[in-house]
Amino acid sequence: MDAKTQITELKGIGEKTAKLFRKVEIGTVGDLLRYYPRDYEEFKEPVAISDCKAGELCSLRACLVGNITVKKVRNLTILNFAVKDAGGQVFMTYFNMPYVKNILKRGLFYIFRGVVHEKNGRLVMEQAKIFRPEEYFKLTGILQPRYSLTAGLTNHAVSKAVRQALSLYEFPPDYLPEWVKGEAGLADYGKAVEDIHFPPDREHMLAARRRLAFDEFFLFLLMLRKCREHNEVLENRMPMPDDTQAGRLLGLLPYELTGAQKKVWGEIRADLQGEKVMNRLVQGDVGSGKTILAFLSLLLCVSNGYQGALMAPTEVLAAQHYESMAAMTETYGLPFRPALLTGSMTAKEKRRIYEGILCGTVNVVIGTHALIQERVEYRNLALVITDEQHRFGVRQRERLAGKGEDVHVMVMSATPIPRTLAIILYGDLDLSVVDELPADRLPIKNCVVGTEYREKAYRFITKEVEAGRQVYVICPMVEEGELEGVENVTSYTEKLRSVLPPEIRLACLHGQMRPADKNRVMEEYAAHAIDVLVSTTVIEVGINVPNATVMMIENAERFGLAQLHQLRGRVGRGEHQSYCIFINGSGKPQAFDRLDILNHSNDGFYIAEEDLKLRGPGDLFGIRQSGLMDFKIGDVYQDAGLLREAQRCVTRLLEEDADLEKPEHKELSVYVGQALGETDFRTI
Repeated sequence: MDAKTQITELKGIGEKTAKLFRKVEIGTVGDLLRYYPRDYEEFKEPVAISDCKAGELCSLRACLVGNITVKKVRNLTILNFAVKDAGGQVFMTYFNMPYVKNILKRGLFYIFRGVVHEKNGRLVMEQAKIFRPEEYFKLTGILQPRYSLTAGLTNHAVSKAVRQALSLYEFPPDYLPEWVKGEAGLADYGKAVEDIHFPPDREHMLAARRRLAFDEFFLFLLMLRKCREHNEVLENRMPMPDDTQAGRLLGLLPYELTGAQKKVWGEIRADLQGEKVMNRLVQGDVGSGKTILAFLSLLLCVSNGYQGALMAPTEVLAAQHYESMAAMTETYGLPFRPALLTGSMTAKEKRRIYEGILCGTVNVVIGTHALIQERVEYRNLALVITDEQHRFGVRQRERLAGKGEDVHVMVMSATPIPRTLAIILYGDLDLSVVDELPADRLPIKNCVVGTEYREKAYRFITKEVEAGRQVYVICPMVEEGELEGVENVTSYTEKLRSVLPPEIRLACLHGQMRPADKNRVMEEYAAHAIDVLVSTTVIEVGINVPNATVMMIENAERFGLAQLHQLRGRVGRGEHQSYCIFINGSGKPQAFDRLDILNHSNDGFYIAEEDLKLRGPGDLFGIRQSGLMDFKIGDVYQDAGLLREAQRCVTRLLEEDADLEKPEHKELSVYVGQALGETDFRTI
């Protein structure tokens, strides 16, 4: 059995189950083995109630005492009861879980697993998992893998399939040279894959993760170096000398560009008018004014008779870019002939736009991944811009640029990556930084608080909504029971419905929703048909709502600082004062200290640097921190040291054996050759 074997060859996986696996992009055994656990569940020995600490996840062996009370608040069912051991008492609460009453008997001992909080002088645990003692003790001391799932696909099914695949799979020889593994302290590849799925202990899991993250960085950087070599010799076949329209627009705008914007615009213009093809990353904090730089670049492009394309990560953001460009075109008499192209359009609408692009009546195409579909043919594409670069993989960028010949590429990102890492990660691109905010931007007011602040926060949210404003509430998890003590979108939305006034319009948003449903919710929020949006980090990019003035982030301690900064950038975009409330669900003092950095600065690049300093090995049982690039397991913040190590090894490798001809590099040469064979360097 090898990587290309279909998963239907595994016992117990018929076509029906295979269809579920395909929903999470698993079609082959290779896909399955590379489908790494999202995190792990670790079952420790139960502690006495007297020894448990507020804010920490723990397991309690306790006896049900008294009766279970049930009360209904609108559409919310709330269960309350008390459990005791020899040293103390904890009050248990469950929301919308009426079946709990039927599985517990008074006088019997159970294991309750969750986060203990102190409320009104007593210990409380919400939504705790319940085990019979004999069930629980079978699990103690073992790291249980937990995978990202889709409706109908269980963790048990994925785990079972992975075990079977590992027992039948023949790992090829390790492609990393022995000297690389020795210098970087890496495990063998096969052992790493086994241990990432079923680690005997935390140390083995960490060693496995280190090897797999290193592989991602090493191969990525090796490809980038090859790309760079190619791009350095690409001649600018589509120079853009005529910048009169861009100059005219700058004179008509109701504001002046900041010093940083002027500097970056000068760099972009020099690229487009120069001898070599542009490959440039424009990095700028949220609200720094990257969009006007994109529009100026596209204006320079169309003024010289070429076509441009702007790809956004969501349909809502693409539509907002299109509407902004259309309004500017009308207001200032610009030569733009823009079209919006998204996946949700009808076949008839798409055909009309395809024709316009091919014949040149459309000179700027704004859209989502629809821009890179095979049906889309450009007449003379010269400039490609991707917005929020970290949401697009190298392959997607490649496919868009491949629609033309030696096109100029500009990628934009609001993700505050420290310059040292950006130079490594975007090694095929020249770097520009927009490091200045417009003078008229009101700074966001921040506060870092514990869970006891929630009621006050709810009153503040109500006040802002009554004033006509909108609110984001961010939770790290989607469904009940994904991780104890962590607020989740679905149950939290119901909880909010019970505590906020009934006239407040609520909706939830998460990555497991169908794309059409996600777009509908974001459109309704943008149109102010929703007052409070409860969301996962899917909202990090993709929507611009100037009327949103409050963001409350639950379990803020589980996110990286840079990601928290990116999230709060969803507010503070309009004329009204905006606020961000970071709730530390753990209650730990060190979490308060870390989050306090956000209290003192709204500078994304400063925060990213501080984030980098604070990260050790990282909380590997928490959510993935950055989601940058297309890495499955590597995290550029958490693994910054490993990224630098991979860069050092790539540099030495290419200095000593640029063409990978040495015998010790044979396996790597074959592996890289296969990857390079699938890559068109004109387009990266």
